[in-house]
Amino acid sequence: MNDPIAPPATPDDPTPLRPTVGENGRRWWQDAVVYQAYVRSFRDSTGNGIGDLEGLRSSLDHIASLGVDALWLNPCYPSPQRDHGYDVADYFDIEPDYGTLDAFDRLLADAHGHGIRILMDIVPNHCSSDHPWFRAALAAAPGSDERARFWFRDGRGVDGSEPPNNWMSGFGGSAWTRVGDLPGADPDDVQWYLGTFTPHQPDFDHTNADVQQLFADALEFWFDRGVDGFRVDAVSPVGKHPDLPDQPPVPPDTHELDITWENPYTVFRPEGHDVWRRWRDVIDRYTERHPDRDPMMVAEAYAVRQPDVIREFTRPDEFHQAFTFDLMMSPWDTGSIEWALREPLELFADTGAPPAWVLNNHDIQRIVTRLGRSSAADPASWTNNPQRLPDEPVDLVVGTRRARALVAFVSALPGSLYLYQGEELGLPEVLDLPDEARQDPIFLSTHGQQLGRDGCRVPLPWTTDPATSFGFSPRPDPTAPWLPQPDWWGRYAADAGTGADAGNPMLALYRRLAVARSEHATPQPLEAELLPAGDGLVAVRRGSLVAVLNVTDRDVRLDSSTVRASIRRVFASETITDDVTGDAIDHADVSTIPPCSTVWLRD
Repeated sequence: MNDPIAPPATPDDPTPLRPTVGENGRRWWQDAVVYQAYVRSFRDSTGNGIGDLEGLRSSLDHIASLGVDALWLNPCYPSPQRDHGYDVADYFDIEPDYGTLDAFDRLLADAHGHGIRILMDIVPNHCSSDHPWFRAALAAAPGSDERARFWFRDGRGVDGSEPPNNWMSGFGGSAWTRVGDLPGADPDDVQWYLGTFTPHQPDFDHTNADVQQLFADALEFWFDRGVDGFRVDAVSPVGKHPDLPDQPPVPPDTHELDITWENPYTVFRPEGHDVWRRWRDVIDRYTERHPDRDPMMVAEAYAVRQPDVIREFTRPDEFHQAFTFDLMMSPWDTGSIEWALREPLELFADTGAPPAWVLNNHDIQRIVTRLGRSSAADPASWTNNPQRLPDEPVDLVVGTRRARALVAFVSALPGSLYLYQGEELGLPEVLDLPDEARQDPIFLSTHGQQLGRDGCRVPLPWTTDPATSFGFSPRPDPTAPWLPQPDWWGRYAADAGTGADAGNPMLALYRRLAVARSEHATPQPLEAELLPAGDGLVAVRRGSLVAVLNVTDRDVRLDSSTVRASIRRVFASETITDDVTGDAIDHADVSTIPPCSTVWLRD
């Protein structure tokens, strides 16, 4: 690679990693802040328009300023990039566009020097159709050992021209592809293979011993390089009913992209849990051999309003954590938010698995856009993530204030908080990307009928200078970023503003939150309880800390039973001023919560 855009980021006075088990008996991941880096869009060190590991390494100071304990990298393995890394061609190397194994080692060493652990993203359900195993399977005969690693089956009908069953792809269309229809294939080959997402992502059969060994080897390979854990992608479709029966009818109003997740023969299967128990055994045995390490894995199990699913994945012999998506998906409504909080907190009380909270990620429209829609306050608007461009306007002022309040609220809660790059800048969703620029397979496979996820993956703005792709690239006139940045992108840059208004106000909030969380929240117990707070308010007590969220557009007084005589305000998502002087104050009436904001109160 060319020279990075900044000198190596290792600090002069390295920050030690948090102990694997702290003085309070907590393991490092139980209350961590984890920053998700979509490497392709984070920062480009070479000027070729694609983010890379050196660009990420040059910005570790920025990440550390958010109080981050770990950095999660979206897939950066070699890949043809048809699904930007979620189609893996080699689980033991680095995508050349992003760097090399040596570059990865430098990033990991520098991150550890900042006190930041590294989580990799691993994709177990499928690989790329360019993976050597799958190429060998296509070249081999039906019934061969090579095909046994995947789900190859004969077609139905007299000539095998029909798929083996009626399963649908998660990105639209049939989940099956006929081998004989592939370019260069034997047209008489009537077998089909399963691809839960796209034809370019063939599903592994995890009952196969070769597949089991592949992933055991991959986990240990990256642990040996110093990786501290894994975010495990798309765990729900791992494991299939061995007979591959037809999917039963689904409700008539089910969207085509949701049909896969209604299939009881391929989603949340007991066969999948067998896989995770094997993986956990690999991790536990590794930890026994390396007692100074505490590797972990967190599950991406999209299960909105299905707490029993999360309970199953976080059994003691499976995942250490599973993402808690309900708060991210929740409408801006007290009843919905309380529901999204109650189940994870009760689950922790029952199982000891602390929540892994998340408000943004690379698969959903950004929160300031979602919460800026008028429908966001409708209790029926779960996800508020339209697949088609909505007609309703987006009020980014409202959405931003709500997003500030929600991240301040969740920062006080027990458990880990996963941030997605750019949310600390207040970035909105880019809804008007040109069709010709969009690359998400959801958009492509639905022929533009669905927006896809490109709008939350636009390369980050670091400066206000459009000549350097707003600081994404290292010098003027670089190659255009892989996704176009809008003309107004600079207003959200990390260094936006001049004079008294210098800086990005959302970034300032996140940095204040890092300090407040360390001082007031994480010293508290992991347990917490919902409190009766009054109309329009959501309140949680965690030890001596009470966090209160006001979802209304007016001042609301906190229920007097929640306020103790000795309580004081220690944090607010918005500046609270004296009505007479206009000055910011710290000790106003603590029982009054400003509109669309969060305050922390402490004895």
